[in-house]
Amino acid sequence: MKFEWKGVFPAVTTKFTDNDELDFEAFDHNINAQLEAGVDGLILGGSLGEASVLNEEEKYALLKHTVEFVEGKVPVLLNIAEQTTKAAVACAQKALEYGASGLMLLPPMRYKADDGETLAFLTAVAKSTPLPIMIYNNPVDYKIEVTLDMFEELAKYDNIQAVKESTRDISNVTRMINRFGDRFKIMTGVDPLAMESLVMGADGWVAGLVDAFPRETVAIYRLVKANRISEALAIYRWFLPVLELDIHPKLVQYIKLAEVATGIGTENVRAPRLKIEGAEREKVLKTINDALANRPVLPEGSWGKVESAQLA
Repeated sequence: MKFEWKGVFPAVTTKFTDNDELDFEAFDHNINAQLEAGVDGLILGGSLGEASVLNEEEKYALLKHTVEFVEGKVPVLLNIAEQTTKAAVACAQKALEYGASGLMLLPPMRYKADDGETLAFLTAVAKSTPLPIMIYNNPVDYKIEVTLDMFEELAKYDNIQAVKESTRDISNVTRMINRFGDRFKIMTGVDPLAMESLVMGADGWVAGLVDAFPRETVAIYRLVKANRISEALAIYRWFLPVLELDIHPKLVQYIKLAEVATGIGTENVRAPRLKIEGAEREKVLKTINDALANRPVLPEGSWGKVESAQLA
């Protein structure tokens, strides 16, 4: 399906049963909450989706199930986070076979490729598929930066269309726009910098805490794009302590705990991750519960299935 790189794209969590199997019932419950809030796309198998602990059968089962479940309401993207070029190309081809609308693509995992190796990896995947691709640029967590000069080379490939901007340098949004105009759509990928990035011209938001707070996330995006900055800012200031859970190494456990608190998720994670306990758990729960105790009333029409244009 054709789609635009704009709006809110949740990087959804993968749900597991107590027996460590895929929990499609809990997954569907959360996806329904996302769709009802008015998200614009879904991303499977990212960092929050615990991609590193999913086997191939589970990954493609999740993709196939999601595509069938959403029935074309929004695009479904699959993340590619592989160690080898051969595996990444195979994943891109399987994604097309099982109905993915597009791909989020990381540089090589584990091996710290140089610029030439990284470009060869990314372009090999682009050449192997007609699917639209968003490059995930996250040098903080994955130690490889896709530089502006590298994007100049990637611009030769029509299906490389967007970037998940996670450098944590807010000026990089402006640098990308100054150099490339609208050649690459920019999707902000760091929750605590999301509103700032949107104000600076980012087209969309690949979000994490949306998994627990879908309406508030969509409301911030729509209000910013409707230039209702003060209304967006009030929600964003309330939301920021929770959004900061997204940049912790245990973001999966923290966000799943938030999903439980808002009634749209489960806490089960797959080992080697473990549920958080003790003082750490109490600290995270306090952040979440403080937010819930002061949850804002959202402006009418700022979330849900209405078109964002109606906000203007």
